[in-house]
This record gives sequence, structure tokens and C-alpha cells, in this order.
Amino acid sequence: MFKEINCHSAEYLFVESLLHSAFPEDERRDDDEQRRYTLDEDKFHTLLVSLDDEPVGLLTYWQFNGYRYIEHFAVSPQKRCGGLGGRIFTTFLESSNEPAVFEVEPPEMSDLAKRRIDFYRRMGLKLWDTDYLQPPYRPGGARLPLRLMASPTLPQEKAPEITATIHRHVYNVK
Repeated sequence: MFKEINCHSAEYLFVESLLHSAFPEDERRDDDEQRRYTLDEDKFHTLLVSLDDEPVGLLTYWQFNGYRYIEHFAVSPQKRCGGLGGRIFTTFLESSNEPAVFEVEPPEMSDLAKRRIDFYRRMGLKLWDTDYLQPPYRPGGARLPLRLMASPTLPQEKAPEITATIHRHVYNVK
């Protein structure tokens, strides 16, 4: 189901195209930087998700000390709404004993944000009750008010430390 790839992999164009269609520009880094991360950043992982040898999604994550930060997760539009996303996400979570953490839009932002949070809650994940601002991916970009969700074994008290690590490594905030 998962295959780690980089920008030299034949399947990378699928991943790049899905990143473009699933995430607005302010929610992803530019293509050159994304490609560089796949090659040069040992903490960063790009997974192609396939089903019956057909690419159906992507998941990018960072391996930090004691947890994994999921940066992007998307299923191709033709494969959505059939339970595949839940199976993929659950399989990823179960692939390691380490907890996971990721950003979500706050539930008050939209009905879609509420549905996404409910989707992750059904997998046992917890919405942390802490303020979180996502730094911009690009110079001049806006900071986005988001929330963090995490595996239940990851204590919310670690939020400041986790936030600092994510900001430093993922967004290059010094």
C-alpha cells in the first residue's frame, strides 16, 4: 500500500499533481523546495499510496524523536468517499508504535473542517485544545490559525515542544 519515493521516482508526478489539486498554494511549499526535501531531508518522507498497483494517494510525514508529524495526506478525487481514506490513514497509524500529530482547520471554520475532525476522531485521535498558528510556507504568506490533532498516547502537555519542533524543521522558523 505504501511506497517511499522521491522526486526522481517515476510516480512522483502523480504525487506532485495530487498535492497541487488537494492543497492550495498557501498550504504547501513550492515544487522545487518540496523536491529538495524528498532528496536531502532525512526526517522527511513521501509515501505513494497504491491499491492494486494503481496510485490512489499520498502521505508525507516527518519522523521526529518519539512521534511522526503528518504534513500532507490526500486521496485522489476518483477514490474518495468509499472508506479508502480511513483505511489508508489507519494503516499508516498502525505501521508504527510511535504516535502521530498533524494540523487541522479549527471546527468553527467550516462544516468541512468539522467533518474532517470527526473523520480523525473516529480513528481514535484527539483534538488538542491549544492555539496553533501554522507559519507560512512561502515568503510573504499568511500564518494560518489551525489546531493540532494527535494520537491519544501523545500528551497535550507536549504541545509547546512539538510546535517548536514542527515550526523549526517543517517551516524553517528559527
